[in-house]
Amino acid sequence: MSDGYTVAVVGAGLVGDRLVAELRRRDFPLKELRILARSARSAVLAGETFEVGVAEPEAFEGVDIAFFAGTEGEKGAAVQLADEAISRGAVVIDNGSDFRLDPKVPLVVPEVNVASLEGHEGLIANANCSTTQMVVTLAPLAREFGLKKVVVSTYQAVSGAGRSGVEALENGREDAFPRPIVGNAIPQIGGFGDDGYTTEETKMREETRKILSLPDLPLFATAVRIPVHTGHAESVYVETEREAELPEVLEALGAAPGVEVSDDFPTPLEVSGEEGTYVGRVRVEGNVVQYWCVADNLLKGAATNAVQIAESLVGVRAQA
Repeated sequence: MSDGYTVAVVGAGLVGDRLVAELRRRDFPLKELRILARSARSAVLAGETFEVGVAEPEAFEGVDIAFFAGTEGEKGAAVQLADEAISRGAVVIDNGSDFRLDPKVPLVVPEVNVASLEGHEGLIANANCSTTQMVVTLAPLAREFGLKKVVVSTYQAVSGAGRSGVEALENGREDAFPRPIVGNAIPQIGGFGDDGYTTEETKMREETRKILSLPDLPLFATAVRIPVHTGHAESVYVETEREAELPEVLEALGAAPGVEVSDDFPTPLEVSGEEGTYVGRVRVEGNVVQYWCVADNLLKGAATNAVQIAESLVGVRAQA
């Protein structure tokens, strides 16, 4: 479309704010930008004042791309409204967790599996924030060395839980997490399943298997919330199919799109506001690769990845 696309952002929270900022920063070809939420009001997102409309079926008339800006683990909005948007001609990119494991819905991290967009039926899922940064780093290892087993421990920022999480850190709000977050580390993100794993840990396992097309990959996750505002960190242990040497692992990671390799180690504070995934402390011994990776959970873990999906769709349409 030479005159740009009509885009709707459903949700005016932290992720909605970052989506608006990313659409502007990346110069996405916009004809119109609509902000939709539960109630009509004025709201400031990414420094702009918007008249927010009510998220209802009629609001999607004429929309080309609709971003559903759910925070980590949020359910509901896309279940209620995605079909309504699609029936009116929109492609829905959903940041919530409802459709990620639906076999009919592509779960996309563009640097890893952009080809899965082909043949989509109007609904595309954005992966979980902790999954996204991990698969960006696992994909080159899978290509070059093969994956036998992955063990990951995450250290996740409070902003992954939305404004309530940030308020828990900044103002002592007590209902955002299972335990007080200030000065603490909480090894529970989401509810516990019968197997003892939390929903966040299960999402990491199942989403990684789907994105990498490795349905039987043994993956064991422990997800921990820490008192950091923005930026998820992960300690990743990988057993590979063939032995590797440090230089070739560094070469594979450094050549991977979206990955930046550090000579020492990145931290959440340093990568806040950056769109890439940053890797450091890489260690290799035979069939074992260990490393530390960090990304801004509101950007690559949510908004940036969603906009990259939209950019990929525009490219597909341009070629059609």
